Amino acid sequence: MGLNGIFQYFVPKDRKFFPLFEQASGNLIRIGEALIEFVNATDEDRRQEIGKVIEDLEHRGDEITHQIFLELSKNFITPFDREDIHALASAIDDIADFIHGSASRIQLYKVKVMTPPIKKLAELVLQGCQDVDKAVVELKNLKNIRVITDSCVRINSMENQADYVFDTAVGELFEYEKDAVALIKYKEILSALETATDKCEDAANVMESILVKNA
Repeated sequence: MGLNGIFQYFVPKDRKFFPLFEQASGNLIRIGEALIEFVNATDEDRRQEIGKVIEDLEHRGDEITHQIFLELSKNFITPFDREDIHALASAIDDIADFIHGSASRIQLYKVKVMTPPIKKLAELVLQGCQDVDKAVVELKNLKNIRVITDSCVRINSMENQADYVFDTAVGELFEYEKDAVALIKYKEILSALETATDKCEDAANVMESILVKNA
């Protein structure tokens, strides 16, 4: 039996890593949806409530990531390369961290007006979270490779779009925003959102690596 045969032999029996990854990616969708609600909230009290939800979901993501790392330390046999498991778990965790970081900055800086670029980047972040989840769900059997590759392509396209939105928004800040403090606040928020899209691309790159090695 070759390495691929061994891989296929063990994949159906994995009861640890795939359920944890699906929990992590499912949690990502929830935190991405909460971000959309957060930036579109018109009532400040409601925004504070959603901020707490985002914080709780980020903590939940940390717990799942910790559990994946714990299983990695305990199990000699893993469904794919240990470094890929570690990298994918870390990338998913980073996406949640930067979503939480974006919301935290908005609250800490007491920013009340959510600009169109902030809302657009939040939409792109959620799109990335949804595609990460679609791909993660298919990792357990690798039968629907097209679903994974299509999701990764969409994530790469989304990240390129996010770069454009970010660069354009920052350019307009420098041109039109005369309040230096406001400029710094908005740039920091936009940067955190754009970094969340970068982390989606990191997750896609890891999954593409898994496909190359195992499909």
